[in-house]
Amino acid sequence: MSNFRNLIVWQKAMTLVTNVYQATQHLPREESFGLTSQIRRSSISIPSNIAEGYGRNSDTELSRFLNITIGSLFELQTQLEIAYNIGYLNQELFNNLFDQSREVEIMLSSLNKKVRSKN
Repeated sequence: MSNFRNLIVWQKAMTLVTNVYQATQHLPREESFGLTSQIRRSSISIPSNIAEGYGRNSDTELSRFLNITIGSLFELQTQLEIAYNIGYLNQELFNNLFDQSREVEIMLSSLNKKVRSKN
C-alpha cells in the first residue's frame, strides 16, 4: 500500500466524519462548545490518526496509532449515544452513524491484528 488514502478504512472514516458534521449541524446552538465540538473532534481524530500512524513507516507505530484511533472511535460512539439519549439525534440518524462507526471499528481491529501479526 503506497498511500494511506488507499486504505478502505481511512476512506470509510472520512465518510463518517462528513456524515457526523452534517448531523451535528442541527444540534442546539448551546451545544456548539460542548457535545457538538466533542463529537466532531473525536470523529476527526479517526482518519487523522490512521494517516499519522501510516506516515510513521513503522508497524509498531502504526499499531500504536490504530489503538489510539479505536479509542477515539469508542469515544465517538459514546457521544453519539448521549446525543441520541437526550433527543438531539433521531433513531434513524443515530442508527446510520452508529452502524458506520461499527463498520470502521471492525475494519480497524482487523487491520491492527494484521499489522501486529507482522511483528
